Amino acid sequence: MDEIKDKLTNPSKETMQDKRGHFWCYLSLTLIILLVASILYFITSKGIATFAENHASLKDFLTGTDWNPNSKGEDGKPLVGALPMIVGSFAVTFLAALFATPFAIGTALYMTELSSSKGRAFMQSVVELLVGIPSVVYGYVGLTVIVPFIRKVFGGTGFGILSGTIVLFVMVLPTITSLTIDSLKAVPLHYRQASLALGATRWQTIYKVILRASAPGIFTAVIFGMARAFGEALAVQMVIGNACLMPKSLVTPTATLTSQLTSQMGNTVMGTLSNNALWSLALILLFMSLFFNLLVRLIAKRGEMKK
Repeated sequence: MDEIKDKLTNPSKETMQDKRGHFWCYLSLTLIILLVASILYFITSKGIATFAENHASLKDFLTGTDWNPNSKGEDGKPLVGALPMIVGSFAVTFLAALFATPFAIGTALYMTELSSSKGRAFMQSVVELLVGIPSVVYGYVGLTVIVPFIRKVFGGTGFGILSGTIVLFVMVLPTITSLTIDSLKAVPLHYRQASLALGATRWQTIYKVILRASAPGIFTAVIFGMARAFGEALAVQMVIGNACLMPKSLVTPTATLTSQLTSQMGNTVMGTLSNNALWSLALILLFMSLFFNLLVRLIAKRGEMKK
């Protein structure tokens, strides 16, 4: 009798497992939220110190072209013009995405619509190989191959936006390709069958049906590729020149937000104007990452509404 009473009144083994599972889930969720909130607070507090403590002008920071935090201008405010790095970051990001997208879509279409199983497996191995190559290897190849080639063809030093674009093109290509493949595979089979049944050719089906149905997913793939290109540091730093100057052409040295951060953060003292200015660059990177994530969500919601 006592044994039956204990079983009825005491929690069972399954109930305890359920409670432990809920506890670890909520604990993990809390830790992730606290970690993200801490990162946002830390970067934001450090980033605004340039304007709150050092009295730099936000307008000059976003539109100025002189980057020399240790000096002051005629108005007595620090020279922290970040426009050259902002322009350099957006230039290499958009150009790399512009060049990589057609090749990524073509490769994805071949792997999903045209190739045999052996050809698909081979191309999948190639894409995975490109993903697994470290960024420093891409940068070193760019430094030893691409930069001398551009120097020989166009003159100058060979460093600049064009070199950074070529390196980032190879780096973001597998990312856009992989996500585009997933998007094409998600198109229902009856879309293809209905198009072919109406007399459309294979290429008409690909262009009129498959690409249009997978357009939101392809746009999402491009945004993810741009996000990776915008945040890439080491490979771009090795080929872009790291000169805080407004780019006059694609083959003149300039800098990006990430290249300036990685090259200068170790040379500054915490709490100084030079260090705070670099944290302000990091804050811009954070805002751009949030913008890319928001853009992906908006595209995904728009795709769901069309369906």
